[in-house]
Amino acid sequence: MFQTVLGQFDVMHMTAGFLVGALVGLTGVGGGALMTPLLVLMFGVNPKTAVGTDLLFAAITKTVGSTVHGWRDTVDWRIFRRLAAGSIPAALLSVIALQWVGEIGAHAERVIIAFLGCMLILTAFAALFQKRLVRFARRGGGRDDRRALLPTVMLGAFIGVAVSISSVGAGAIGVTALLMLYPRLPVSRIVGTDIVHAVPLALVAGSGHWLYGDVDPELLVSLLMGSIPGVIIGSLLSSRAPDHLLRPALAAVLLLSGVKLLIH
Repeated sequence: MFQTVLGQFDVMHMTAGFLVGALVGLTGVGGGALMTPLLVLMFGVNPKTAVGTDLLFAAITKTVGSTVHGWRDTVDWRIFRRLAAGSIPAALLSVIALQWVGEIGAHAERVIIAFLGCMLILTAFAALFQKRLVRFARRGGGRDDRRALLPTVMLGAFIGVAVSISSVGAGAIGVTALLMLYPRLPVSRIVGTDIVHAVPLALVAGSGHWLYGDVDPELLVSLLMGSIPGVIIGSLLSSRAPDHLLRPALAAVLLLSGVKLLIH
């Protein structure tokens, strides 16, 4: 009977992974904004474990997307280096700080939930108003390359902190900010750069959580078994998906999840 219950629980995780993977493939919004609140709110997973597991989950699933974008030459490696210069050190420091907060008072879960709730709300607005923000940036002409250097490094640092604490930030928020900093670049190149940057960032942050015991290997495997076919199917259907309906619906889900976590 125990094995039957365990099998049903794994199927539930696989189903969740498939749905999140499909939505990521359809909308391009990062899996952390969808998977982490799902694990916390629906499956009752400890927030630190949910974040750590989701980071490695995102790193593995986005590796496939990174390979495709690298092959299609839709990655701006100059922007990648600028982002990584800020995000990787910030991610390492954030993971260490998060463990320190947990050790001194067992308040890390509260910090994660509050931060995650705020990031979900911010992601919802970024996903909903992305096109308007980009049009505004393009009307202004955008920054020249040298003036965009420091803001890009600072953006990377912000994403590094956000992703390490909540696993959210490298998707809609990162793409929207990059589109505003580099409005002259094609959207496909910005998205490709953001996806490739998310892989080493998630690996670094996820490995830090793994070392501190904040990753559930069985949960990770179950999620990946569902997400990999899901993201492939979602990507194949993305050109046919009604973006004007999907984005508002997704933004509403993220907004409600963020509010629920803050009042949880």
